[in-house]
Amino acid sequence: MSAANYLSSEDQFLCSICLDVFTDPVTTPCGHNFCKNCINEHWNTSDRCQCPMCTEVFNTKPDLRVNTFISEMVVQFRQSAQQKTSSSEQQESKPGEVPCDVCTGTKLKALKSCLVCLVSYCETHLEPHLTMSGLKRHQLIDPVENLEDRMCTKHDKPLELFCKTDQTCVCTLCPVLDHKMHDVVPLKEEYEGKKVELKKTEAEIQQMIQKRRVKIQEIKHSVDLSEEDADREKAEGVQVFTDLKESVERGLNELIKTIEEKKKTTEKQAEAFIKELEQEISELMKRSTEVVQLSLSEDHLHLLQSVQSSNIHHPPPTKDWTKVSVPPSHEGTVVRAVSQLEETLSKEIKKLLEAELKRIQKFAVDVTLDPDTANPSLILSDDGKQVHSGNVLKLLPDNPERFSLNPCVLGTQSFSSEKFYFEVQVKRKCDWDLGVARESINRKGNTSLSPKNGYWTICLRNGNEYRAAAGPSVLLSLKSRPQKVGVFVDYEEGLVSFYDVDAAALIYSFTGCSFTEKLFPYFSPGGRNSAPLIISPVGVN
Repeated sequence: MSAANYLSSEDQFLCSICLDVFTDPVTTPCGHNFCKNCINEHWNTSDRCQCPMCTEVFNTKPDLRVNTFISEMVVQFRQSAQQKTSSSEQQESKPGEVPCDVCTGTKLKALKSCLVCLVSYCETHLEPHLTMSGLKRHQLIDPVENLEDRMCTKHDKPLELFCKTDQTCVCTLCPVLDHKMHDVVPLKEEYEGKKVELKKTEAEIQQMIQKRRVKIQEIKHSVDLSEEDADREKAEGVQVFTDLKESVERGLNELIKTIEEKKKTTEKQAEAFIKELEQEISELMKRSTEVVQLSLSEDHLHLLQSVQSSNIHHPPPTKDWTKVSVPPSHEGTVVRAVSQLEETLSKEIKKLLEAELKRIQKFAVDVTLDPDTANPSLILSDDGKQVHSGNVLKLLPDNPERFSLNPCVLGTQSFSSEKFYFEVQVKRKCDWDLGVARESINRKGNTSLSPKNGYWTICLRNGNEYRAAAGPSVLLSLKSRPQKVGVFVDYEEGLVSFYDVDAAALIYSFTGCSFTEKLFPYFSPGGRNSAPLIISPVGVN
């Protein structure tokens, strides 16, 4: 067998265990060849030493050594395979790839382009540039098209410099002739500088990408939370309406049962009256018969004696039926049933509001009063948690943030996203304003409170008149006087809600608001009494 034919048979060099070309080939006493690691691992995991090919069993594990002849043949085989692979990589150039400029007929794919020769070469035609000393000094780059674009159109020389003044590539003659006194540097220097700039730009872009990925995660998290909230709301809604439906059905059944029972009672009472009346009628008819028979008697003595010896002139004892009646007994039954249903509904609403208040209290924030915004007539506590009206205007700097006319103050903290909640104690107050205000409100004029002017507030006037400053104001009907007011804002949803914390009741909500600026908590203690507005820790009575 010739060496060429031998080398061409790949099966000759495959290990029957790993089915790959031999690595450190060894020969067993029975004459079969395997990779050294393969046969050792095979025997280590087997109960006995046995040839995987012919199953010959060896009493003792053979001392295997690398078969140098086969090992050399494997090396030759690998080299031959690599040469074939390298040869097969000489592919015909495809659309979009740079073809060899030297190839005639079928154009092979170029491996390099020479900036001196301005020619692109395939692997075969590139060989002189890799071996000949004169050509080795030529500058080779990855293959590019239109090499003439790398030549100066005026001087027909390679573009090797960069004019920073004109921001263009130039040849070595350009600084002498056309770019005198310009800031000219080698292409490599400008290249390195641009690479640094590009690296910085790439880092900035990656940072922007990362921020957007984080924002995507935030949005996805918000969607997940929204889905959880929606599922919870649906579950609670289904439960509430199921309970209400059962309550209505139960109330209806009880109403029908009550009406039926009253109907039966009325019927029984009527039956008893009728029975008693029929009995009296029977007695009266009996007496009537006696009177008729006696009146027909022609025996004078007998008639007179019978009349005198009996009470025939007097009717039998009977009841006075004048005021006896069976009046309708169903009046008010439906009204009472509906009132009871209304009471049940009120209890369910209260339970829902209590649950809602607990949920929004999770968004509690720490709010303190900003002394730089306080009107000079107001007195703030040292901890920034209380404010009340004073009798004397303090001399304070008239900075842009300060309210000059309205007796109010803003919170130090601002909010421009998500949700937040805070509580304010309003005990013993007969006038106050509470809510939120946008950053750009007019702080120097006497501006009315309304969403149009940047305020979302509710207020108390004259000790008993509660209003929402909705522009025009809305009179509020409250069942009790709030002692502590909770303020909740959902910035994205455009919602501002006020709660009576102790009663767990909703006071008023501004909905459909469009927030585009920072929002600040807003407080005005009024001037009718000295009791303070107190920012209270959430959950503390």
